[in-house]
Amino acid sequence: MDFGLLLSTHAKESAAQSNGRRLPRQRMLYEALRRAILDGKIAQGSRLPATRVLAEELGIARNSVLYAYERLAAEGFLEADRHGSVVAHLGLHAQPPAALDRQLSVGLSRRVGGLRNDREALEAHVAFRPGLPALDEFPLAQWRAAMERAWRRVGVTDLGYGGSQGHPSLRRAVAGYLKVSRGVRCDIEQVFITDGTQTGLDAAARMLADSGDTAWIENPGYNGARAAFQSAGLRIVPIPVDAQGIAPTPAHWQDAPPKLIYITPSHQYPLGSVLGLERRVALIDEARAHGAWIIEDDYDSEFRHEGPPLSAVQGLAPDAPVFYVGTFSKTLFPALRLGFMVVPAQLANAIALTMGEITRRGRVADQIALADFIDSGMYSRHLRRMRRLYSERRRALLEALERHLHGVVTVSGGAGGMHLTVRLDVPLPDVEISDFALTKGIVVPPVSRYCLPVEDASRYNGFVLGYAGVPANEIDGLVARLADVIDALLAARGR
Repeated sequence: MDFGLLLSTHAKESAAQSNGRRLPRQRMLYEALRRAILDGKIAQGSRLPATRVLAEELGIARNSVLYAYERLAAEGFLEADRHGSVVAHLGLHAQPPAALDRQLSVGLSRRVGGLRNDREALEAHVAFRPGLPALDEFPLAQWRAAMERAWRRVGVTDLGYGGSQGHPSLRRAVAGYLKVSRGVRCDIEQVFITDGTQTGLDAAARMLADSGDTAWIENPGYNGARAAFQSAGLRIVPIPVDAQGIAPTPAHWQDAPPKLIYITPSHQYPLGSVLGLERRVALIDEARAHGAWIIEDDYDSEFRHEGPPLSAVQGLAPDAPVFYVGTFSKTLFPALRLGFMVVPAQLANAIALTMGEITRRGRVADQIALADFIDSGMYSRHLRRMRRLYSERRRALLEALERHLHGVVTVSGGAGGMHLTVRLDVPLPDVEISDFALTKGIVVPPVSRYCLPVEDASRYNGFVLGYAGVPANEIDGLVARLADVIDALLAARGR
């Protein structure tokens, strides 16, 4: 083997990775030999050159070779015998790329097969990413003050894992807020603090249903619910959504009776429709009759731009079989990672015991600070400011869509929340436009990717446009850029 070439190649790679900084030769030789053994370039059982011979070949001090050999031997890569150093048999076998691809493709369980999240790839982009609040408008100074007060209250007894339900001060504040603002029927014993909506969905799927049970999800619908149910081994049945929300038929109840029913009734995600009162009541009645639990995801109901505020489905009946989940990621900031779930009263004790085994609470200072933020009125004041701001940005987006994409898209479900959904009225796949727009720095998630099964995607061809995190004075230019993208794709097709 050409050890000179091996060392030279490794030196160049290391210099490139460390901004030109060169390592000592003895360290460089050690790393080059170690990498070559791991990659199979130096086969197991191979005899390395004597230290004096290799030093002369490389033009380095013998002590540098001794250092590299001794360290590799100490880590078990080399074995010494009377004739020198031999690469140990470690059971390492380099696999061809095809074999490695096969291994990776079957490395995950079937429960998570097909799940994907492109969010990390979109972190650098803002417009028009759904679910992102106006982070630059968050009252950071007030939050820092609340955190400082919280840490002054934290004692030694608060430094453990904490109760499975969350800190009592935050549970009490959440219960009071939900009773007044959302018409939720609950007391503090029914309130559990979570790390966000996804944690609540995962907990509901694991605690309310067994593997193989049927779970209904809206179609199109929130992919996080699909992920939670699929990971729990549930049989997922997509239920169509129309202008009045989720629309199960008698055949659905008869042929695929559910154990869980996931809904976003106040602002259906992603289409934006509102579940009518008649359907809400009917859903509760049918769920009772079939022994099913409704999981109500109230993710952004605080932002209602037209019409009166909507009450939660959970509060329509004292014994409604509803598992209510929510988050502070939309109203405050995503990195807070705090949410809540309100469980049926008859399950509160059992769930408290179960949650104590499957989760460990923590971040007590964050919870105390958030309770202070709510109780002091700062949370309500922040929400009022954001409602005005988001209404302004929503108007700017509607005007820009009318100006630049009239006849190309139709808006649906824009009465509330933090996003608008538009249907494409031109013969272009939403995925194709979304991918092209991303290269221009615009995030427009395609509605078809929220559909199950894939064959249904053609029925829903459009975009989800999150406007909450986009300044109003930038929206017109961004929509004009999106219009240019669509025009370019239409022109390429000769239309």
